[in-house]
Amino acid sequence: MRELENLGWSVKIVNIKDTPPTRDEIQEWLSSDHLPIKQLFNTSGQVYRELGLKDKLQQMSQEEAVQLLASNGMLIKRPLLVKDHHLLQVGYRTPYQALEENKKR
Repeated sequence: MRELENLGWSVKIVNIKDTPPTRDEIQEWLSSDHLPIKQLFNTSGQVYRELGLKDKLQQMSQEEAVQLLASNGMLIKRPLLVKDHHLLQVGYRTPYQALEENKKR
């Protein structure tokens, strides 16, 4: 997170294991940012594997999947970068410098 602070971003860290996003927050990200719900799942996480979600996720409705994510923060890919209720990044794939470029637009 220091990288983001060095770019001038104000950062608030929330432990989603203890405080997972709410159902409404997740729904808002999916609808406003047009993300496929599978992108939010931590597919390499222990809880995901224990629940056998690889085989079950495609049969779930979006509402069921959202409720599952809201019930257990360990199912969510981290880190999540959220600004003004929009999900900017899921996981570490995008370099923070690219986020700075998007901020200028």
